[in-house]
Formats: sequence, C-alpha cells, structure tokens
Amino acid sequence: MSTPTQTQHTEKQIKKEFEKLHQFLRDEEAARIAAMREEEEQKSQMMKEKIKKMSREMSSLSDTIRAIEEEIINDDFTILQNYKSTVERSQCTLQDPERVSGALINVAKHLGNLKFRVWEKMQEIVQYTPVTLDPNTANPWLILSEDLTSVRWGDEQQLPDNPERFDTYACVLGSEGFNSGTHCWDVEVGENTWWGVGLMTESLQRKVDFTSMSGRWLVWYKDGEYRARSTPQPSTLLTVKQKLPRIRVQLDWDRGELSFSDPDNNTHLHTLTHTFTESVFPYFDTGCKLSPLRMLPVRASVKVEQHSKV
Repeated sequence: MSTPTQTQHTEKQIKKEFEKLHQFLRDEEAARIAAMREEEEQKSQMMKEKIKKMSREMSSLSDTIRAIEEEIINDDFTILQNYKSTVERSQCTLQDPERVSGALINVAKHLGNLKFRVWEKMQEIVQYTPVTLDPNTANPWLILSEDLTSVRWGDEQQLPDNPERFDTYACVLGSEGFNSGTHCWDVEVGENTWWGVGLMTESLQRKVDFTSMSGRWLVWYKDGEYRARSTPQPSTLLTVKQKLPRIRVQLDWDRGELSFSDPDNNTHLHTLTHTFTESVFPYFDTGCKLSPLRMLPVRASVKVEQHSKV
C-alpha cells in the first residue's frame, strides 16, 4: 500500500467514523424535538379540556338566565310565588378562571445542560480500547480490522517494507508504548489455536530472527499448551485447567512486573519480572485463520465533579 493509497483509505475511515457521530446527533436532535412536541400536544389538550368545561358551565348559566327572564316577562305573579326556587336557580356557581400551573412547556428540561446530556448518552455508541494496533508494524500475512482492534492470519498483502514492519514472524505491535506507570488490557482469543500476547521493546530488531534475543515477554498458546517466556530464557509450561477465551495482560513498568491472568475467573496465570529501561509495546502474534485476536474495550464514563466547600 503506497502512501497516497494509505492516506485515501485513512481519510475514508475518518469520514466513516464521523458519519456515525453525525447520525447519532441527528437522531438525538429528532428525539428531543419529538419529546418537546409531545409535551406541547399534551398541554394543549389539557387546556382544550379546561376551555370546554368552562364553555359548558357558561352555556348552562346562560340557559338559566334566559329561562328566568322568560318567566319574568310572561308571568310576574308566578315568579313571585316561586321566589325561593327562582333565587336558588339564579345563584351563579361559575368560578373565576383558575390559574393553571404547568401549562407552559418545561423549557429547562429540554434545554438544560443539553450538550452534556447528549455527550453523556453518547457513551452508548462510543467505546475506549486500551490498546489499538499499529498497522505499520503488521506482518503482511496479518489482517487488521478497520478500527485496528483485532488481528487474524490471512492471505499475504502487498505492504511497504518499512523499518517498523515485521517480515519474518506474524507479529504486530500496539500503537502506544509505555515507559512508566501501570497498564492493563484484555485480549479475546476465542477459538484461536496459535497465538501469543505480551510486550516487546522498541529497540528489538524486527527484520531478523529475534526469537532468542532479549526484549520480549509473552504468554502463548500452541499445540494445546500454554507457555510463558522472557527471552532469551527458556519457556515455562503453564498449568491451565480449561481453555482460555480471554487473557488479561497487566504491566507495572516501574516495579518491573508483567502479569497474565484469566479475567473470567480472576485467576492468576503467570508473572514475568524484568527491570525495564526503555519503552515497551503491547505485542501480539497469531498463526490461526479460525479466530482473530481482539482487543476488548473498557467502559468509559462521564464524571461530574462538585466543588467542595472551603
């Protein structure tokens, strides 16, 4: 893949991702306007019902007034005989129009912290993956997903023979290196029958047979066995009771510890120790077409910090 082609492909993916965000915002805008319109309809209906009730009461009072007027005109003596009844009929029970609360649209509900509420809801479609793969390091036989979160063995591709790329072994590195702190990522291995995950130093040569050189720490699965190795030391056979669908990698760079565990059962598998002196990158290799290695996302959250009292 030439640089112009790579640029065009990357631009296409950027536009594709932004279109997803644009569509989310369009849908959210439509939903919020619909909710406002629904509230408007409900409150309009409420006011119509109150106006109808008031109209009925006014109509009833008008009928009473007309009836009394007719009696006065037609028979003065009769109305005097039925004076008490006439007075009761003429009593006005119509109350002054009441002030209706809640008749206005709840503007604050629809506009209050609108951008924040939309951003908060955006968590439903936005994922954060602790490790993304670097396509510029991937062996030509490896196929990376469009979002750079999974890798599988496939057919050889025509890729630039840049210095960062592995060409002897089917490996790929994470896009971000670590030279301090603690870091953790989960890898879904699924039904993959040949995989390796761990760390590799930035300086380790990638165009030669590096399998016996120092600077690589990993756990791998092949031929039904799990093994761990800190090169150039020999590998260690691991005792694993059941096949792992996922594996967790935890790095404490400052303490020089790289731990592997089963996240489903919270079971420790193995810890490799080393005094790190340079940047290390997440390392992955695979020789299986059956199932890819997939970096699992973690849940992101929006946090509101309240000012404490002084």
